[in-house]
This record gives sequence, structure tokens and C-alpha cells, in this order.
Amino acid sequence: MDTLEAIKTRRSINNLTGQVPSKELITQILEAARWAPNHFNTQPWRFTVLIGDGRDKLGDAYGKVNQRNLKDPSREMLETVYQKGFSKAKRSPVVIVVSVEPSDNPRVKKVEEIAAVSAAVQNMLLAAHALGLGAKWRTGDPAYTDIMKENFGVSEKGLVIGLIFLGYPEEGSVPEPPVRKSVEEFTTWVTE
Repeated sequence: MDTLEAIKTRRSINNLTGQVPSKELITQILEAARWAPNHFNTQPWRFTVLIGDGRDKLGDAYGKVNQRNLKDPSREMLETVYQKGFSKAKRSPVVIVVSVEPSDNPRVKKVEEIAAVSAAVQNMLLAAHALGLGAKWRTGDPAYTDIMKENFGVSEKGLVIGLIFLGYPEEGSVPEPPVRKSVEEFTTWVTE
């Protein structure tokens, strides 16, 4: 698949089959990530691939975050919100937890490390699309909690950037392209 075509046709896929992509395909996606640009060649990305019961580690984190957000809950409510969070980890056959571990080099800026990991995620999404897989980059408040960091061994200075839900798209689940602004609407050309 041509790079420009991949960029234009990639979509976030919500509905995935239960079929687990091969380790070889997942490795190709991770390989694409490591070629992302990064200042000072720090390679600040870290990946945890969750398959099968390995996804329970994410479900546990989601469940604990849900519980922590309750005010004066009953035992029943604690269990209900835990299970609701736990089930989120089963939305796809593979989940890749993406985190950043910033360099100790004093010249390195944390924002640049986050940008590098974000570029790695884009490489992963494009690679998944080119390989015929569906993926969605999920973020949100739970990803940025100390609970998530602890469950995935992320240091105090590190950060969980998000979760890539990965698998084979269900038939008919690829959405239409979103409406995008024209280049002219957000570009200024300076020639003098």
C-alpha cells in the first residue's frame, strides 16, 4: 500500500473480530514504531502487548480506576463498576499499552519525548492498516492515572500515552472518511 494512500484511508476501527493476529504481524507493527523520529535518538517508547488473559491486567486497572472515582459506594456498586471497567480490556483480541519513559539527558524535553512516542503510535496505526488489521488509539483519563502506571511498570516520570486496540475489522466496520478542513483553512504561506 502506498504511504499517502495509507494515511488517507486509515480509520479508527471500533468493531474487531475475536481473531488474534499472529505474533509476526504484531512484531511488524512494533518494528514500524521503532523507526519514528525522536530527538537525540532517545527511543523513549515502551510497549506492553496484551493477548488472551494478559488483557486482564488492563481490565484490573480500568476496574480500579472506576472504583476510585466513586463517592461512598456500596459493596455492590464497587463490584459493578469494577466489572464494567474490567470488560473494557476485552474489546479487542490484542491491546498494546504505549508508554513514554523520558530520557535523563538534561537537554531532552519531555514534550519532545511524548511527541516521539505519538509519532511511533502513528507508525503503528499505519502499519496495522497496511497489514489489513484494524486499530484504534484510545486515551482518556484512566490512561493517565497512577493505577495504570503502576499496573504496567511505568516510572514516576513516565506516562501511559494510550492503548492501541488491535485486531481484524468486522465486515462493514470501516467508517466513512471524516470531513476534514481544507489545507487552505489552516495553512499560512510566508514567502517574504
